[in-house]
Amino acid sequence: MQIVEAPKDYIFVIRSLADRIWPHTFRDILSEKQIAYMMDMMYSISFLEQQMDNGHHYLLLRENDEYLGYLSYELNYKNSNLTKIHKIYILPSLQGKGLGRLFINAVKEVAIQNNNAGLSLNVNRYNKAIEFYTRVGFNIVGSEDIDIGDGFLMEDYIMNLKIE
Repeated sequence: MQIVEAPKDYIFVIRSLADRIWPHTFRDILSEKQIAYMMDMMYSISFLEQQMDNGHHYLLLRENDEYLGYLSYELNYKNSNLTKIHKIYILPSLQGKGLGRLFINAVKEVAIQNNNAGLSLNVNRYNKAIEFYTRVGFNIVGSEDIDIGDGFLMEDYIMNLKIE
């Protein structure tokens, strides 16, 4: 199993994984209409390219020739000493097998190499992944509701992990 940085020409891999992961992950939390809206908004080729152009890095988890998940992060988020994890998703059949921890450890190493003092992420307040984040050392430091348009909100906790 290996974690590799995704260049721009791997956007199709990210999009393909999102198509397989996102609807399953959020089916019990968000309406089908909101999932479709957010998929179009967050995973269009042009949006993913724009993110990469603006400092978002994507990591892919690969075993042999199969991609199993992705993570995106941004160093020095909003001019802070935090690395922001924007997305972290593993194929549903492989969740709970330690792959998320591999991703967290990989991005923690990148943060350390870039003199960042911690990791930060947002997670839907109803997402069972909160338990995972807590187990790997994240703490809830706040909450926010983000208007994403079309009458939809992202209702999130903000979670941070200090790097020691």
